[in-house]
Amino acid sequence: MESAALMPAVADGLDLQRVKYRLLVALCLAAMVFGFVVDAPAELLRGTVAILTSPSNLLTDYLAIASVGATFLNAGALTLLSLVMVRVARAELSGPVIAGLFTVFGFALFGKNLFNSIPITLGVLLYARLDHRRFRDFQVESLFATSLGPAVSFMAFGSDLPRWLGIPLGYVLGVVIGLVIPPLAAHFTRFHHGLTLYNVGFTAGIVGMVIVAMMNLLDQEVLEASYVSAGYTLELSVLTVVFCAALFACGFVLNGRSARGMGGLMRRPGQAPSDFVALEGVGRTVMNMGLLGITAVAYVLVVGGELNGPVLGSVFTVIGFGAYGKHARNCLPVLVGVALAAVVTSTDIGSTPAVLAALFGTTLAPISGVFGSAWGVVAGVLHLAIVANVGFLHAGMNLYNQGFAAGFVAIVLYPVLHALLRMRAKRAARAGVGPDRGSPTP
Repeated sequence: MESAALMPAVADGLDLQRVKYRLLVALCLAAMVFGFVVDAPAELLRGTVAILTSPSNLLTDYLAIASVGATFLNAGALTLLSLVMVRVARAELSGPVIAGLFTVFGFALFGKNLFNSIPITLGVLLYARLDHRRFRDFQVESLFATSLGPAVSFMAFGSDLPRWLGIPLGYVLGVVIGLVIPPLAAHFTRFHHGLTLYNVGFTAGIVGMVIVAMMNLLDQEVLEASYVSAGYTLELSVLTVVFCAALFACGFVLNGRSARGMGGLMRRPGQAPSDFVALEGVGRTVMNMGLLGITAVAYVLVVGGELNGPVLGSVFTVIGFGAYGKHARNCLPVLVGVALAAVVTSTDIGSTPAVLAALFGTTLAPISGVFGSAWGVVAGVLHLAIVANVGFLHAGMNLYNQGFAAGFVAIVLYPVLHALLRMRAKRAARAGVGPDRGSPTP
């Protein structure tokens, strides 16, 4: 249900569902047109072939192995195809679906492509058919499950297998991944109680760990990649900030040409499920997405980071989750925690791994929203420590390594913080006063 603040827009005849689709289609088409503008046809073709035939495991920055035009063409085309799937399935463009589409766009800059994503989506579709349910019931899982796209690409192009065998085996593996992600994701969400927003990232990490173990058993060694571009920070910063400013302006108009209600949105804890589109309406949600994007770019520039493919992908993921649980108030403590941990441990705070840990670490924003800013800082510190030590488990097969690490942080912190709240409530009851903060939803 749309919020009351959006009623004037509805009364004026706006079809909000159509508005959401048009905004997303505009993003996809703009990225594709940009690709054709900045690259000559021959360069665009060469770059696209390089992207489609790359093993694509972490970190494979498509800006580094291909070209700017081919990278944005890949991002726009893959996101547009995902949007068409959402439309065909007649799924609502809810907060999590919007987050999923922006995440697809972001990761299509460094790991996802048409070749390695399609079989996983087909696997989720097959699971829906076997479970006698509608595909739209698993639309969110379908969008996020493509994080394991590198497993498909590695089997086809990175293993010792001949192409005639590796490509069909890669597609079979992709379908199997799509089949197992939905039931596993539903199960693992109970572990962290919604305190990390990247639930499929944790799920994909477990699946990726099993895939790598099986590949090692078959003597197919998987080596992590490290291809990162440089020199695009100024141009990409300007483009992203302009896009975010346009998002904010669109949201402002949709919210009745007012910022009314943004304070209320910022007070929401963000614990999953927190569909801001349903809770706050399209206008405030889109404004929040724009503000978060500008905040993310500002963080990268302040710490001296490079805006390359992976970092830009993390920025777009943050923007997307502005529709599902994230806002500046619950994200900033996590950013501070990661930055603080980097400074204390003499880690290069502006390095790509540290910047990725900070921006993707905002998946733990619900911890600061539910338990307070101090615990958000603690979550950020723990996240930087854990994320550096789990990647080898899946060898880059899971693009959502940050979500995998954040799952462990949430799993560790939830029972501890829940126990502290319970003890505080008991002390308050004995003292005859109510607790100042309720416990999180189980």
